[in-house]
Amino acid sequence: MRVLKFGGTSVGSPQTIQDLLLPVLVDYHRKGQAFTVVFSAFSKVTDALIETAYCAARGDGYYLSLWEKLRQRHVEAAASLLKAENRVPLETALMEHFEELGNLLHGIYLLREVSARSLDLVLSFGERTSTLILTYAMQQAGIPSEYVDARRIIRTDARFGQAQVLFEPTNALIRAHYDQRKGMVQAVTGFIGSTEDGLTTTLGRGGSDYTAAILGAALEAEAIELWTDVDGVLTADPRRVKKAFTLRTMTYREAMEMSHFGAKVIYPPTIRPAMEKGIPLLIRNTFNPTFEGTYIGPSLPTEEEPRQAVKGISSIHQISLLTLEGGGLFGVPGIAARLFGAMAREGINIVLITQGSSESSITFAVSPQQAALARQAAEREFAYELRTGLVEPLRVEENLSVVAIVGEGMRYTPGIAGRLFQALGRNGINVVAIAQGSSELNISVVISSADENKALNAIHEAFFLSDTKSLNLFVVGVGLIGSALLEQIRRQASFLRERRRLEIKVVGLANSRQMVFDKEGLDLNRWRTILEQNGQPFSIDAFVDQMEYLNLPNAIFIDNTAAEAVTRAYERILAASISISTPNKLAASGSWAQYQRLKAIADRRGALWRYETNVGAGLPIISTLNDLLASGDRILRIEGVLSGTLSFLFNHFIEGRRFSDVVQEARRRGLTEPDPRDDLSGADVRRKALILAREVGFPLELEDIPVENILPAPCLEAPSVEAFMESLRLYDDYFEAIRVEAAAQGKVLRWVALIEKGQACIGLQRVGPEHPFYNLSGSDNMVVFTTERYAERPLVVRGPGAGAEVTAAGIFAEVIGMSAALSARG
Repeated sequence: MRVLKFGGTSVGSPQTIQDLLLPVLVDYHRKGQAFTVVFSAFSKVTDALIETAYCAARGDGYYLSLWEKLRQRHVEAAASLLKAENRVPLETALMEHFEELGNLLHGIYLLREVSARSLDLVLSFGERTSTLILTYAMQQAGIPSEYVDARRIIRTDARFGQAQVLFEPTNALIRAHYDQRKGMVQAVTGFIGSTEDGLTTTLGRGGSDYTAAILGAALEAEAIELWTDVDGVLTADPRRVKKAFTLRTMTYREAMEMSHFGAKVIYPPTIRPAMEKGIPLLIRNTFNPTFEGTYIGPSLPTEEEPRQAVKGISSIHQISLLTLEGGGLFGVPGIAARLFGAMAREGINIVLITQGSSESSITFAVSPQQAALARQAAEREFAYELRTGLVEPLRVEENLSVVAIVGEGMRYTPGIAGRLFQALGRNGINVVAIAQGSSELNISVVISSADENKALNAIHEAFFLSDTKSLNLFVVGVGLIGSALLEQIRRQASFLRERRRLEIKVVGLANSRQMVFDKEGLDLNRWRTILEQNGQPFSIDAFVDQMEYLNLPNAIFIDNTAAEAVTRAYERILAASISISTPNKLAASGSWAQYQRLKAIADRRGALWRYETNVGAGLPIISTLNDLLASGDRILRIEGVLSGTLSFLFNHFIEGRRFSDVVQEARRRGLTEPDPRDDLSGADVRRKALILAREVGFPLELEDIPVENILPAPCLEAPSVEAFMESLRLYDDYFEAIRVEAAAQGKVLRWVALIEKGQACIGLQRVGPEHPFYNLSGSDNMVVFTTERYAERPLVVRGPGAGAEVTAAGIFAEVIGMSAALSARG
């Protein structure tokens, strides 16, 4: 014998019943499998009955319209499922059902009151009516079946709305009933029972699962199958964790813990009757009947599946945390008994308890609806201690959630708690309270409700997708560098996902006018169209607001702009535990105090602030410097040709070429700023030199770095770019004299930044063949590190130091590297 239960969505519409539910039952019957079936009310009918009852209790005549909608829905379902010749007795029964319901609602309307007892009777019509219709549908499909009103076979106490089953009389009634009806499939109403004196009761929302378990235990069934609309028990709520997947097996205790902490697939009381008799529970999907679903039992059904330490992650969305504390608690026996006795007397359900080893405080969680009552009860119980100052006024914290990891294998696996807290810590999620039983079946943490989704996804990735990392990118700036970066991500996405187990999603995107977000990831084949058609007005504050609202794990903000307004938001972004990667030099070369503040916030919030492309575009200059320092090397001197423009100018300023002609060629190639004086002033090189000096540890400001002026005063004072170029031609002989003087010594001219002995300076240097700068060509950058280890032969980094593609590639590589760094941080 098997007990099958079908939930509301499985009986959601006549089409679902006809196409999916009935074929499952017919297949069982044809195979000769003995079974009984439990049905819930049609989808949403229980809610509609509650609404109708309360509408009548308010004295609102609209309840008649609601009653008529319910009647019409069930009549139409009968008409859809049954042939005309089979409908007559059902239609008569339905008419009687709804006449009875109408009379009950009219009584509520007259009394202007709906008691818990009356409401239970109203709600019973959902299961009674659906099961009646489905019994006739089964008979028409060739399944010999009988309608069973569960009130005849399930006895309960009189706690209306949440009745407790009286198992001794219930088991006797069930066995007697089934012994008399062998050979007939019994179709039983879920959710309802009755008292010894015949009053209708309900078993709590989700009670149809419980009905199936009660029947299964009484009949010592082979298995209890709960058919729903998901593929079994998932590792997490799929509405909140998109990568959740079905668990093949769970133990009873794991399932109970998951259901206690908010998993919606199983009604918690369902498990106990099955567990006491060792009957497996199978969670199946009506909409995917060939899928095996989840097996819940005393142990794994086979030895093929290894025991997984953590089986699932669940959460309770809103809880209130209450703390009783004070010196008067220390070493005093009976404090906990008094506190929780007071809670029990008020019927307050305790979700979680934690107590420090100092015994000076007890913290417990309750539903927000019971928080005020719990506080009053505790303050009454400890009124004397409060008056005398032995305990402090009860502290109540709101807007919190409980997140729990569950698994019987945790007690045999070291490092589970460490991995949990590392996943939370690296995503900036603060833990308010912790609870873990000695059985190590679950570890529960209390966090801010605002962080709940982020925590669920971060923990899920840590325990179930540890081989696959995900990054959520927010990109501001889609000009040359930004658009090149998006294209590189698009082209490389499949490779990274398949070969590197790294999934990168661009979830936010903005230009100077518009911004767009999609937490599932924007389509990078269509990002321009999406931004243009779906974009909202952009401001950096609004963009950061949305990042904070989405609160995604492993989030990185990429600033491809040169805007100071964007860098002013860095402090807020890092404080939200969102990492930053940027080619924008303004933050790293701002004031030393702000630089230090950003570093400190990033470190404190578990975020990363990376700016490799600030110096040398895609060249690994800053990372090389940091590797040298981290490995214990001591930097003696850094020399750098840090401007692609100035590198081009002096690499091409050779015998036979006038300096003004070289500058004009650089302008034509697009290598200079619109006004070449911006390059020749050395301002950009100064910022880069400052960033390198700070990485070494020198607390310099921009004004601490002198820059040699190589332009004559008339060139600097020229009123326009064209006037500047004219003036520059007049000084070609001046520049040629400098070049000739260097050439006479066998040297060439290079624009060099020098960092040494806590200081930095920038200017035109003459270098000979022995120096790495001598052979520079094109517009390459070069940095020469002279260190204790690289004293005789300095370490050289050379390559293109500018250009959208190489800069984008540098950002992309940095982001990929940040994935590993974020995973390692706790």
